[in-house]
Amino acid sequence: MTDACNLPGLSVPRSRFPDPEQDLPEAAGESRLVLAGGCFWCVEAVFLAVDGVQRVTSGYAGGEASTANYEAVCTGKTGHAEVIEVHYDPARVSFGQLLKLFFSVAHDPTQLNRQGNDVGSQYRSAIFYETPEQHDVAEAYIRQLDAAGVYQDRIVTTLEPLEAFYPAEEHHQNFAARNPWQPYIMAVAAPKMEKLVNTWPEQLKPEFSKDDPDQA
Repeated sequence: MTDACNLPGLSVPRSRFPDPEQDLPEAAGESRLVLAGGCFWCVEAVFLAVDGVQRVTSGYAGGEASTANYEAVCTGKTGHAEVIEVHYDPARVSFGQLLKLFFSVAHDPTQLNRQGNDVGSQYRSAIFYETPEQHDVAEAYIRQLDAAGVYQDRIVTTLEPLEAFYPAEEHHQNFAARNPWQPYIMAVAAPKMEKLVNTWPEQLKPEFSKDDPDQA
C-alpha cells in the first residue's frame, strides 16, 4: 500500500448525494454487506464509526480460499479484492444509507481498478451482493447517481455475487484505530474520517461525534 492517495471524487459535497430511491425493507436481527473500495484499513475505519454498524471485519472476496492471504492478494492476480464485511442493525441504519456513505465518503467509485496510488484489481470498487434484492438496490443507486451527475466521471463500481468472504490476518483488523499515526492512515484514512464527521454527523456513533466530551 502506498503512502499517499489522490481521490478527487471524495471532494463532492453532501448536497450532491441523493437518498436512494430504492432500499431494502427493514428486517429483524442482523444484516450483512460486503464492500470493496480500495485499502480495507481505510474503508473499515469509516464504517466502524457509523451508528447501527455492529462490527466490521477486513478480508478478501472474489477469489479462491487458497489465495485468500495478504501476500497473494497484493499481486493482483488472485481475483480477490480487499473488502470489508459490515454487520449492521437494519432498524438503525439501512442498506441504502450504507451505500450512500460508501459512495460519498469511503472511496472514489470512478477510479477503475485503483484508489489513488493503490493500483490493481485488488483495489477495485465493488459491491459483493448476497441476494437479488441487494443487487437490485445497489444497481438502482448507481444508476441514480450517474443520472444525477454526482460525479464528473462514470461510476465503475462492479456488482459481484459473494461466493465467500475470507477474513484477513489479525494484524489487519481495526488497523486504523490501532495505528492512527501510521503515515498511510494519516494520508488516506484520516481525510475520509474527517469528511464523515463533518459531512454526515447524524450517521455517527456518539463516541465519534465532535460533541462527544471524550473526544474533546
